[in-house]
Amino acid sequence: MANTSLFTSSRGALLPNATTRNEAGGLAYARSPKAALALYAATGCLNGTFYADAGEQLDMALKLCGEVEPGFVARTAIYARKVGHMKDMPALLLATLSVRDREAFAAAFPQVVDNGRMLRNVVQILRSGRVGRKSLGSLPKRLIRDWLQNASVDQIVSAAIGNDPSLGDIVKMVHPKPADAERQALYAWLIGKPYDADKLPEKVRAYEAFKKDPSRTLPDLPFQYYTSQPLTSSHWKTVATRASWQSLRQNLNHFARHGVFTDAYVLRKVVAKLTDEAAIRKARVLPYQLLTTFQATGDLPRAIGEALQDAMEIATRQVPKLEGDVVVAVDVSGSMSSAVTGYRKGATTVTRCVDVAALIAACVQRTNPLARVMPFDTVVRDLRLNPRDSVITQAQQLAKLCGGGTTVSAPLAKLNAEKAKVDLLVLISDNESWRDTRGSGATETMRQWAQIKARCPNAKLVCIDLQPYATSQTVEREDVLHVGGFSDVVFDLLASFAAEGIGARRWVDRIASMPL
Repeated sequence: MANTSLFTSSRGALLPNATTRNEAGGLAYARSPKAALALYAATGCLNGTFYADAGEQLDMALKLCGEVEPGFVARTAIYARKVGHMKDMPALLLATLSVRDREAFAAAFPQVVDNGRMLRNVVQILRSGRVGRKSLGSLPKRLIRDWLQNASVDQIVSAAIGNDPSLGDIVKMVHPKPADAERQALYAWLIGKPYDADKLPEKVRAYEAFKKDPSRTLPDLPFQYYTSQPLTSSHWKTVATRASWQSLRQNLNHFARHGVFTDAYVLRKVVAKLTDEAAIRKARVLPYQLLTTFQATGDLPRAIGEALQDAMEIATRQVPKLEGDVVVAVDVSGSMSSAVTGYRKGATTVTRCVDVAALIAACVQRTNPLARVMPFDTVVRDLRLNPRDSVITQAQQLAKLCGGGTTVSAPLAKLNAEKAKVDLLVLISDNESWRDTRGSGATETMRQWAQIKARCPNAKLVCIDLQPYATSQTVEREDVLHVGGFSDVVFDLLASFAAEGIGARRWVDRIASMPL
């Protein structure tokens, strides 16, 4: 018999040693450059987070861009915009390509720059000097001119909302050649030069006439064109009923201040639009955005709050049915109180990471009522949710627990202590675990996961990260999937991994397969 003192079984001895420390000082695993860039693209808003300010986040994003090939940067930018519905980060990634790979920049540009807001973001970043240039250059100018020439009047009018730079500034930079007299007059109108009013597009002409005589019919233009105009209550009701779905959601309180919802007919129309399933899909609304709006409806009619809850049920209806024993571990520690899109003076969302984590957990339990939800900080907190409650109600109950240190391994340790059966464990966190750290070796989360696997060999672990940090408490492998972000694509990845396991495509693989 072999010497037992030398060959005694040691559970977890082959686990990979931690490779770094996280921002909180705990043992952690460094993500690969591609995985880290994907996480930054899906969660980074270039604003301050709990552990990093906006400048540090920008520096890390630029560093990661330099560590992967331009083609992956381009595909990540496209993914972040088209799938993750992000704004600032895809613009940054695209801008870096302008000095690295002209071909990749040109291929990604029309897929990332899909509206005027994105056009202004890219131009602002290019001219800032942070990506290696302070002027646009010939290729960016040509692509911007192409965008302007191909844009419809409605797209141009919408793109003209906003400054730093304004669309007029951009027109002055790139000097687009007007295709006809109407476009020539429109460009002149944008940059404040003399124009032939009779040649302006009809809705712009009507807007200029309305400014001179507000008794005229209110032109059908975006809400922002009227914020400085002396509109009547009747005008505001017209604006509200015409507003796009997203504009309506974002300006409910503004409309309320102008007496829009005192009209029962208008209120019914607004409620109908907010709960219109096709409009919700088209708007690409993210669940956390609905939660943010709901949190700000305290003084609005009850029908508006109920409509937003209905909209949330519609927006999260695609959450999959998961088989087997499902556990959702929700980090409610203090660092999860960070605003999910970061801190920015005057523009910080009230929605925190813990709100989004709770929202994801509530969505899973809504379609999987037998799923076990385990909120944790340094220990697992006691809370029983009612799956029949609305998604928003469940999320609010979870989020109320926020506070304390972070021990990501806590829910896994509790499952092991109970010898619980686990088929799928979903772990939602910012991964800043520190209370369960040690001097060296594997993280405690990986040690506890090894025990779960010894008891439940087919168990799978999905780690959903909500913040742009380059470390994790687990190593991605056949039974462990990493995914980041707060768009509904998280549910798609969760479903495919739960169903396919080893055969499922990884998050980074999906990004790498984006058409360029």
